[in-house]
Amino acid sequence: MATTALPPVVDAEAWRRELDALRIREKAATRELDAIAAQRRRLPMVELPEYTLEGEEGPVRLADVFDGRSQLIVYNHMWFPDAEWQCPGCTGFTSQYTRLEFLDQYDARFVIVTQGPIEQALAYKKRVGNTMTWYSTANSSFGADVDAPPGGGFAVNVFLRDGDTVYRTWHTNGRGTEQLAHTFPLIDLLPYGRQEEWQDSPEGWPQEPTYSRWTGSEEVARLYGPKP
Repeated sequence: MATTALPPVVDAEAWRRELDALRIREKAATRELDAIAAQRRRLPMVELPEYTLEGEEGPVRLADVFDGRSQLIVYNHMWFPDAEWQCPGCTGFTSQYTRLEFLDQYDARFVIVTQGPIEQALAYKKRVGNTMTWYSTANSSFGADVDAPPGGGFAVNVFLRDGDTVYRTWHTNGRGTEQLAHTFPLIDLLPYGRQEEWQDSPEGWPQEPTYSRWTGSEEVARLYGPKP
């Protein structure tokens, strides 16, 4: 939507002065994120029982989902039974991850686990052009035990494997998942930002209801799914 709202125009010296002032806060935020990551590395962990999930090749132990790595990130994808289109937020979020081989250098893997039956989950993956590896916890309590129960929301969980023993090390949901995406950081750099009503923006800035600009599941399928 076009808008006539514009930031004030100043000379280069005034602009640089304002940018330098903002940079102080940006650098402080970076150092705080470093400190948070350091605290995360010092978190204790909890041992998990054995779980069996369903993968493309059939039943698979949680320890084997690591595929030989010692670290595993799991995105718990929301699932609505028998729905043609699943959660647009989850669908759009996970569509970003098309190049995950770099995690091999860190002895890690990143996969999707959903409550949907594996046949339906794999069909949906194909329909929307998702390139991640999917597993189902439909026949296991794993999802519910890691704060992603049937009918529940999305989540991110991180696990560490020592031999056949798996430990849960970290969890987040809601806006905590934003740190894993590149979409919002890019959008937040723009002068108009996300253009959502909850954001603190100058008077006259374009603002619309939350989610209204998000890419829907059907649009993801059109952009990334199989071509006719």
